[in-house]
Amino acid sequence: MSVFFNSLSKLSPSYGNRLMFSLRGFHTTQVQQLYSLSSLGIDGYLQTRKRIREQFSNFSDKFRVKMQDFVSDSKNMIFTEDLKNMVHIAEPADLNLVLTMVKKFNTQKTEFRFGSFVFGPIVMRMFHFLDAPNEALQCFEDPDNDGFFDQLVSYQILLDLLYNHEMYDEMYKVFQRVQEKQLNMTKYPKYPLVLILAACYKQNTPQSFEYAKKLWSDMLSVGTVPLRRTATFMAALALNQGAPHLALESLALQRQHYITIRNIRAIALAEIGRVDEALTVLRGVLDIDHPDQKDKHTFFEDTIIKVREAVDKSDSKDVKIEYENIEKALKDRQLIDKQNLDQLLTSDIVVKQTKPDKPNTPRGMPRMAYGMRQKTKNLS
Repeated sequence: MSVFFNSLSKLSPSYGNRLMFSLRGFHTTQVQQLYSLSSLGIDGYLQTRKRIREQFSNFSDKFRVKMQDFVSDSKNMIFTEDLKNMVHIAEPADLNLVLTMVKKFNTQKTEFRFGSFVFGPIVMRMFHFLDAPNEALQCFEDPDNDGFFDQLVSYQILLDLLYNHEMYDEMYKVFQRVQEKQLNMTKYPKYPLVLILAACYKQNTPQSFEYAKKLWSDMLSVGTVPLRRTATFMAALALNQGAPHLALESLALQRQHYITIRNIRAIALAEIGRVDEALTVLRGVLDIDHPDQKDKHTFFEDTIIKVREAVDKSDSKDVKIEYENIEKALKDRQLIDKQNLDQLLTSDIVVKQTKPDKPNTPRGMPRMAYGMRQKTKNLS
């Protein structure tokens, strides 16, 4: 039973869509992934997987045996279509075969290869869908596969899979490869940067903070402007490590009206004793909020508590009176949110649909991770 709960704890809400079934007597909690399926291109992989699996429905086992024979004989070649089909019908039991096929495909003579099909992202999407971080890392690190995963999106998918499994130390090693390769002429690609700062934030150790600070300094020195989520991970980590001044500096290049940014700013200002400015941040939402406004400009309860603690330490009666008025106004307008900063920081990064009426996942294809599907099947 512990295996079942371990599988549940790693399940992404994007895969399971909150599990469209009931398990009598079980209460489940789930760890969120950082990037949504659509952001990683896994929706497209699922579309192709469904089509190819239907084509191979009557002879998939024969095809697997054929591929086993091909990889065991040095005279045989793995063609583009062979690997493409195998990657799209693969189940966990096939992972060793896929690993061998990738190596053979990447090392065989390239003069026989006329196409320019890029396999790296497809193979990583397969590993992500089958929830196989160790095999993904093994394939990535194999010297015989050098160049196979030289696409930024492949790194992004692998980093996201490792993040889901809290394999943060392994993420640092992968990101080092990103920087060494400098794909697309950049040492600081924006989406892998989000993931590596997320790993630093999740680890929340002095060592991860030092790593993040150096990375941040090096990145800014070459003129790289981080994405908002990268900046908020850095700022939140600085808060957790007792460096509110660095949290403020991390947000200097960001637009200030976003919920994560204004909450971090209010906390950081309160913690460095600049209570007047913290109150100005709180008061700012009262000036722009309207009763009929759909998206409210809110603060987290934790933020209000931090500011109140700073106010209580103040010797100024005027500051205390002003704070009481602001807090009352925020409560009256329902602008204090039960959600906390960590929940919003680690929520899914979703790519907007270009065609909102088109479903992400083909009908009949499960959205949950493979391991969870198998556990569900056995319990039903």
